[in-house]
Amino acid sequence: MLLVIDVGNTNTVIGVFEETILHKDWRIPSKRDTTADEFYVLVKNLFEDAAIPLKEIRKTIISCVVPPMVPVLDAFCRRHIQAPPPHWVDADSVKGWMPILYTNPSEVGADRIVNSVAAYHRYPQALIVIDFGTATTFDVISEAGEYLGGAISPGIAIAADALFQRASKLPRVALFNPPSKVIGKDTESSLKSGIIHGYAALVDGMVEKIREELPAPLKVIATGGLAPLMQAVSRTIEVVDSNLTLEGLRLLSERME
Repeated sequence: MLLVIDVGNTNTVIGVFEETILHKDWRIPSKRDTTADEFYVLVKNLFEDAAIPLKEIRKTIISCVVPPMVPVLDAFCRRHIQAPPPHWVDADSVKGWMPILYTNPSEVGADRIVNSVAAYHRYPQALIVIDFGTATTFDVISEAGEYLGGAISPGIAIAADALFQRASKLPRVALFNPPSKVIGKDTESSLKSGIIHGYAALVDGMVEKIREELPAPLKVIATGGLAPLMQAVSRTIEVVDSNLTLEGLRLLSERME
């Protein structure tokens, strides 16, 4: 079995593959102050609940954008996983496979690399990959499979939290369902409209500007926890692929053998 871990600033996603099949996955909070043993207890409980023997893990691959978590996860793998040390995703992981045309390729986040690899594998054409996480990232892949670059925006939850913290009279609202109309008739619907429809306009505007710079037809793929919500209000998102990051980790693991 293959253990894949994607550590984001807000959440950590853990998945277990049997060959090419995603057997089980979990989403947990990313805790920078955790220890290797605490992480082991959590993972052990998740595996036991899913009736997956931890001892059957034969390989581990990790993408991480939270530097303090690197030594924690490395120690967890070395102490508690009966497998070789984990593979860590970086720009070198895709050398000879996906050229990274960033000025400094090492600056590209591991999650962006993984998403791009998986998206181009599934949809081999020019792409825009949008990941709705703590930040919202736009990654652009050429028709030839080159990572061209992209853009980074504050995530929708971050933007909403900043508004609620700075405007004391505005109540917090849930971001699960978009309002039926853009013109809100009360404070709650007005907030939902501004946050959800406003963010969709940001997404659509960015996609249109990227398309102006890249003449090839671009397919727009979205992933991340809020991707289904944004697809419901966006004009440009064509496909939501919730397991894109985990699939990218699996593909990179195959190349690292």
